[in-house]
Amino acid sequence: MRQGNGSITHPSDLRFSAPAEYARTLRAAHEATISGHPDPHLSPSLIKSWQRSLALGINPDQHRPLHRHEVSEARSLSAGHRLATVMPALSQLLADETVTGRHLLIVTDHEGEVLWRVGSKQALRLADSLEFVEGADWSESGVGTNAISEALVTGAPAQLFSAEHLVRTHHDWACTASPIRDPLSGEIVGVLDVSGPFESVTPDSLRLVRCGVRLAEELLRSAAVPNGDARTPGHPARRDQRARRDGRAQSQLVLRLLGDAPSAALDGGSRRPLTLRRAEIMALLASRDQGWSADELAYEIHGDTGTGAAIRTEMHRIRNILGDVLEANPYRFDSTVNVVTDASVVAAHLRDGRVAEACTAYSAKLLTRSANLAVGFMRDELNAAVGASIRSSGDARLMLQWCTSDMGSSDTATAAAAAALIGPNDPRCQLVSARMERVDRELRA
Repeated sequence: MRQGNGSITHPSDLRFSAPAEYARTLRAAHEATISGHPDPHLSPSLIKSWQRSLALGINPDQHRPLHRHEVSEARSLSAGHRLATVMPALSQLLADETVTGRHLLIVTDHEGEVLWRVGSKQALRLADSLEFVEGADWSESGVGTNAISEALVTGAPAQLFSAEHLVRTHHDWACTASPIRDPLSGEIVGVLDVSGPFESVTPDSLRLVRCGVRLAEELLRSAAVPNGDARTPGHPARRDQRARRDGRAQSQLVLRLLGDAPSAALDGGSRRPLTLRRAEIMALLASRDQGWSADELAYEIHGDTGTGAAIRTEMHRIRNILGDVLEANPYRFDSTVNVVTDASVVAAHLRDGRVAEACTAYSAKLLTRSANLAVGFMRDELNAAVGASIRSSGDARLMLQWCTSDMGSSDTATAAAAAALIGPNDPRCQLVSARMERVDRELRA
């Protein structure tokens, strides 16, 4: 059976259900292949990567990575790197610095040099034993085949498990990586990687990394585009320019994605209700200007069971409802369509410092009925941004309003900030505390 990352085929993929057994199978395949007898269960692309690494002088038995800089130098360089602005968000999303944390969050530059690593003391010590540290070169030429090198070579997400790594000291690890691209030029600016003992990898590891990359690219996009041009997802300002060049009329598509009744309206027409699945697709399309392939959308919407054919069917149905609002290959909104979502309106208010307006516009969480992981991350990101902005506003009235809403009912940090401003014995604070206690009891029930 072919894996989603294309690195190995095997009749029974046990990496999640029986990882130790699966690792033993891979190690046997590794030994046979390195000895000159390629195992048929290993994909040709993985074997070619091993061959390239061996030709570059990588020793499977004892190789250590090249070091482009000392750790202190690499940390100094990372402070000035453009990805420094996205690291706090990536750390909050993907890092586990608790005592029992097992995996590492790694971010490299566009050549594979490690610039950041975040994790528990235990995970960092394990990484130290492999010299998986800041300044180390984890490209194919630096340390042989690994998920970071595969992401750089292929330009696509990669997941390597145990002995899919060329170097034997890496066989106790599983690594999941994906390139981070400049949202305007499409060039790779770095690689996001999550690594840990192979028992720590889960079916959601690849999807989590994809979500982290999308978050990083959205933050890079927001930093690159002036506030006046970042009115909605998909850069309508750039779409306006493309539409004018093409001489085509501009349309406006309004998507309502907050709450549990998603809908779409084109050019001021009547609101057309959207099924939850189509609303999830529209939310993903609105989140990334460069578009999505059918396979990428299939994975984000359906996971490993998704197919491009199912996505193409949904796209056909969306066109039947709304007309030609979508481009294909990759799927994205047509250049003549200015897309406005109620979620993007909230985000625009926050970017411009209009916290009260954002609070008013934020009527409900994003697609509240959706259990989709990617949508869940976008939902949590927007909710956290609204809460943090309200907390930093210093406006006790707004804080109390937020804490008594469904979206802020568990935001204890904002409740504490409000209490510090008006006093914990104020009846309004008592009301907020009572509501939070009720919500907590309901969650525990």
